[in-house]
Amino acid sequence: MAAAPMTAADTALQRALAAMPALAALPPALREDVGASLNVVRLPAGSVVFRANEGCQGFPIVLQGRVEVARHLDSGREFALYEVGAGESCVMSTGCLLGNSHYNAQGRCLTDVELAIIPRPMFERLVAEHKPFREEVFGLFVERMQRLMELVEEVGFQRLDQRLAAALLGKGQRVEMSHEQLAHALGVSRESVSRQLKQFEEHGWVKLGRGAVGVLDPRALRERAAHGSAALVTDGREADAAAS
Repeated sequence: MAAAPMTAADTALQRALAAMPALAALPPALREDVGASLNVVRLPAGSVVFRANEGCQGFPIVLQGRVEVARHLDSGREFALYEVGAGESCVMSTGCLLGNSHYNAQGRCLTDVELAIIPRPMFERLVAEHKPFREEVFGLFVERMQRLMELVEEVGFQRLDQRLAAALLGKGQRVEMSHEQLAHALGVSRESVSRQLKQFEEHGWVKLGRGAVGVLDPRALRERAAHGSAALVTDGREADAAAS
């Protein structure tokens, strides 16, 4: 006897299971209910996934693409908090669901994005009934919160030269980011980033290009990221003040 063809709900569930392994060992009845409740949403790059002060109606799992979560500052600039990629969930959404609160940041698609959304009632049931899901959700929540605390420490206590040097590391010999994109990621003005990059170039550490930065001396950048330099303290303090 031939197997029945997979329905859209079956396909959505299979993709969610692949993205979040904690869902793989669901009991049959719960697995069926999750599959029936899943919503798959496709959004083009630049779309807003959620806005500040909106309520959270479900638990999103990114199946494809990348979402940036950012906070609008009183100065009018945006400060990037973190990104969510394929197979990851959003800690902001988790916090809103667990605390029955509203978003205090905005989520925007950096690329075309496909999301599987578990509605709030099913999310609450999974947390209550399925230990692997509960442990993964809480584990990811704690991990992301630790990273956010590190980010707060960086913004509050590190100068711009240190943060910028760190942002250029680990991305290969050519960082495909404009001055504007780097400034957005660091929560400072483009002018501050441009001044700092120019100083890095004068030291021979980087080569500035159109929409990209070539890394010439990663060892020097690593040293600057770790320790900073008194010679660049003025620009760093100005930029950090602007970020706050």
